[in-house]
Amino acid sequence: MLRGSCLCGGVRYQIRGQLSGAMNCHCSMCRKAQGSAFRSRASVKSADFEFVQGEELITFYESSPGNYRGFCRVCGSPILSKFDDYPKYYGLPLGTLDDDPGIEPKLHVHVGSKAPWFTITDDLPQLSGAPE
Repeated sequence: MLRGSCLCGGVRYQIRGQLSGAMNCHCSMCRKAQGSAFRSRASVKSADFEFVQGEELITFYESSPGNYRGFCRVCGSPILSKFDDYPKYYGLPLGTLDDDPGIEPKLHVHVGSKAPWFTITDDLPQLSGAPE
């Protein structure tokens, strides 16, 4: 089991199951939502994700049609993303995990719109857009 929480501690969640598809996304929406050069994220089956406390503190923002970013309305921590086209999976920002996820990002995506002030210095594959 993996545990995670927001910055203020009002939201806590647990995951029973494996994470998959870890990557670093450099798109402008992820950069703005994270306040960083990129967002490290993975996929989790929605059936494996459970709020332990603070679900009522989550506010969703539709950042693009059918994609909803959920964050703590108290501290602003991004908690998960929901997708109309993929209801069985959530996008999980790895930064809110309290435990080691046991996986690491395997590629960089949307590097065609990465922050001009950031240089990718690892040897992971880089895709200009989204993975197929």
